[in-house]
Amino acid sequence: MRLERSDKPSSTNDDGVIQVTEESSVQLRFYGVQLHSGAWSQIRFTELTDGGGGGADEEDEEEEEAAAARSGSGAMRSADRTCADFTKDISVGTFMNVSSRGTSGLLAVRVKPLRKSEPRKEYALCTPSADGSSWVLLGHGDGKLLVLEEKRSLLPVWLQGILIACLLVLSGMFSGLNLGLMALDPMELRIVQSCGTDREKRYARKIEPIRSKGNYLLCSLLLGNVLVNTSLTILLDDLTGSGLGAVVASTVGIVIFGEIVPQALCSRHGLAVGANTITVTKLFMFLTFPVSFPVSKLLDVLLGQEIGTVYNREKLVEMLKVTEPYNDLVKEEMNMIQGALELRTKTVEDVMTPLGNCFMIQADAVLDFNTMSEIMESGYTRIPVYDDERSNIVDILYVKDLAFVDPDDCTTLKTITKFYNHPVHFVFHDTKLDAMLEEFKKGKSHLAIVQKVNNEGEGDPFYEVLGLVTLEDVIEEIIKSEILDESDQYTDNRNRKRVDPNKNKRDFSAFKHDADSKVKISPQLMLAAHRFLATEVSLFSPFQITEKVLLRILRHPDVIQELKFNENDKRSPQHFLYQRGKPVDYFILILQGRVEVEAGNENMKFETGPFSYYGVMALSTPSLVGLSQSALSPSELLLKSGGEERKSQ
Repeated sequence: MRLERSDKPSSTNDDGVIQVTEESSVQLRFYGVQLHSGAWSQIRFTELTDGGGGGADEEDEEEEEAAAARSGSGAMRSADRTCADFTKDISVGTFMNVSSRGTSGLLAVRVKPLRKSEPRKEYALCTPSADGSSWVLLGHGDGKLLVLEEKRSLLPVWLQGILIACLLVLSGMFSGLNLGLMALDPMELRIVQSCGTDREKRYARKIEPIRSKGNYLLCSLLLGNVLVNTSLTILLDDLTGSGLGAVVASTVGIVIFGEIVPQALCSRHGLAVGANTITVTKLFMFLTFPVSFPVSKLLDVLLGQEIGTVYNREKLVEMLKVTEPYNDLVKEEMNMIQGALELRTKTVEDVMTPLGNCFMIQADAVLDFNTMSEIMESGYTRIPVYDDERSNIVDILYVKDLAFVDPDDCTTLKTITKFYNHPVHFVFHDTKLDAMLEEFKKGKSHLAIVQKVNNEGEGDPFYEVLGLVTLEDVIEEIIKSEILDESDQYTDNRNRKRVDPNKNKRDFSAFKHDADSKVKISPQLMLAAHRFLATEVSLFSPFQITEKVLLRILRHPDVIQELKFNENDKRSPQHFLYQRGKPVDYFILILQGRVEVEAGNENMKFETGPFSYYGVMALSTPSLVGLSQSALSPSELLLKSGGEERKSQ
């Protein structure tokens, strides 16, 4: 007997036993001799029990056949007793399709359902003997038929489809939340609550309470994900009826809908997805509490508290560099942040001005016009003062200390430095810039002398001065840019790169006394007159005349005049600078002394002093101009003291 086909799952095992499903229609092919179409008279099935012939193996059957040959009809009667009780569980068709030779034929068999308590039942084939007087039991593998219980679905197909779809959604949600929520560490959630948008702040406030329970949330999500995936595989196996098909279907569904799509979504919008599914997450945390909570507590003890992602200084700088194309920081802001973070890693030696490039003044210098001009030309407000050698810095001179110093007095520098006695601040070359900034912030000084202990060579160690460091140097290192003012000659004191090689350099020596001049005035008064005319008199402004040309005019020998007042001859014509009704073509600026002005029909008189000027119209009108209503009365000219000279222009 061989299995031909079946309308339900069927198979043949290695021993030749045919396995069919209950309530199935099966076609069996029989091989033999003298087969005919009357199947009912040739084919019967009997149920095998534990004590029946179905338990005999081939050796027992051979022994039984040998005994039958010796004893004749005794064996036939034994087989006849076994096959006497034919089963009705297997309905045999009444017609067999026999081949032309009569050696094989197809027979339709209907298998009836098993009892509820019977998962399986075994049957044996019975055929008539050669003389037709009895039935022979075929107890070996080729004559056995095993009926198995039909595998029924746990749920209806439509309900299984809905459950599978829901499980795929839950699998995707757990997988996405595992990536989206766990990627949002507590530190990032605090940052979002402080500086995010209104929506992000709202989402972060929803997520933070459960995200703070990191291990509990992780165990709940993983446990829920495993539970959903396992249930999905079981349902697919029940639906397909094939283990291999269930594995393939569950793998494809979980990978596409449960892993790739949700993780791609949550990796970009994890905050929004986590906030909108917070109710489902809390529900599964409650359902998995008996298992996930103890495991999470064990993880808390073993692994410690979850702090979150914390960046050190180097990582933070590198993160800013990597994210520069995507953040909204401009280059200057990036430089400032980077400079502030690198402040602790650099020393004053990295930003100082070497000693050879520093502007200094010798302690025994005299504060005459030449020295003052040199200080003004340098453009520095704090100047080190050295004694004998440049490395021996003993004082600091502030330019504001010279406010009350008259260059004509030729005051010595030591007099000024001893009076103000500014402290000299020394720092070591390996001082960090952050510590240096704190020192500058205390207000003691904005300039420090950089030194180090030199123990090279023979002799005792000594302090070696390397250079100067200022508050400006530290700030420039923070902002990663150079601070330039109008007096700077170099963009960087360390590299000595000039700001503008063609930049006009103020030369105060031009205001010094000229030997050819008829009237001697101090360089300070010359400088004051030059600046007064350039700024207060519009016709002498740089828009009308350059400062160099104006200086050349002032240095002309005949421009500066000196008028001495004679008390004995007050009405002398030389005492009158302007007279009423008399045209003039000159402009006068009073540098020293006093003049009396009489003007108006009422002959009102008033006095003016230094840096008062008259005759502006003579400069702006081509024709001669006269003061019709004003005159300078020489009889009323007063001086500071009886013999003091009065200078006028």
